[in-house]
Amino acid sequence: MFKDIYLSSGIRTAFGDFGKSLKDTPLSDMGVHTVKACVARAGVDPHDIDHLVFGNVGAVDLDSAFLARKVALGSGLPTESAALNVRRACGTGSQAIISAALQVMTGHSVLSVAAGGENFSRMPYISPGTRWGAIRGESLLVDGLDQVYRCPFNRELMGETAENVTETYKYQRDDMDDWAFMSQMRARDAQASGFLAKQIVPIEVPDGKGRRTFAVDEFPRPTVTRQRLSELKPAFRAGGQVSAGNSSGVTDGCAAILVFGQPAREQFGLQPEARVVDYAVAGVPPHLMGIGPVPAMQALLERTGLTVADIDYFEINEAFAVVNLHAEKELGIPRERTNLYGGGISIGHPPGATGIRMTMTAVQHLQDTDGRYAIVSMCLGGGMGMATLIERVRP
Repeated sequence: MFKDIYLSSGIRTAFGDFGKSLKDTPLSDMGVHTVKACVARAGVDPHDIDHLVFGNVGAVDLDSAFLARKVALGSGLPTESAALNVRRACGTGSQAIISAALQVMTGHSVLSVAAGGENFSRMPYISPGTRWGAIRGESLLVDGLDQVYRCPFNRELMGETAENVTETYKYQRDDMDDWAFMSQMRARDAQASGFLAKQIVPIEVPDGKGRRTFAVDEFPRPTVTRQRLSELKPAFRAGGQVSAGNSSGVTDGCAAILVFGQPAREQFGLQPEARVVDYAVAGVPPHLMGIGPVPAMQALLERTGLTVADIDYFEINEAFAVVNLHAEKELGIPRERTNLYGGGISIGHPPGATGIRMTMTAVQHLQDTDGRYAIVSMCLGGGMGMATLIERVRP
């Protein structure tokens, strides 16, 4: 377990729909904008930040191999600071937080930023045979984004692994569409109430020959009807249950949050909003990766001696609606304590940012409701689940 590892000042860009508002904004620029906003929200000098952890799954642009360092220096962190790229599939945002927490806990950092993001709209096509020359005939171009969404073992699309879960555990399309509709309506209400706006830092994006401000998530479908969801065809398998409507959205965006311990709290007068209690990662069969949150949360609860009843709020990533149905059924998680502000199906799912967005949402909910504990969990492509327990810190 962690001791006195705190979180505060979480912030993110609005999430852009695939090929839309953020497609012409380099990921490193998005990261710099978000980290600067996080540091400013915390009221600290960027020169006091000694470590940046940046999570990213989809390598884009020419600086992708050095993304964390590029974002760190671009955000005004000192040359002497350290930077780390991390990747743990759909748990990458959460892993950025955990990796930063570990740096602080072991004394390798005093004041750290955990950040992450994706710009899937900028994912390149790859020409595997070009380096050594094609002898003759056609030369293949491989979609880099398609590779991100395929199981590394059986080459199924992640949506096909969701179909495997529906078949194995007998989940029904109507129940999945009910969850998807609920997600859309909850995101609609969270936008209308201003809950989501509190998380978002506006960013200037190219717009024709000029620029405009982008500040509202553009993937949610607030006018969608339950009937329309039921009319969508299966997206991954003929006769299947998984549709575009009950799957997470392909989106772009970045998020960042401050991570620090008691020394930084005292030195810089920081006010923690939550503390990282513990985390767990569990492996599952890759072709059933959507069941991953269940053993991860079970392991986390066992490690901490808590039960589902002790947890005030759950954020479980809506990679596919069946993921949430399975966690709800297997662990007895009440729907009225889960994903109350939308999720991957409605807001979108850029893996480098998702875990941070979910953590911010959980912190915000605990503050608004005077709750104590929240769990952030997700399934991971390749066959894993991850879960993190946070506890609200009272002023």
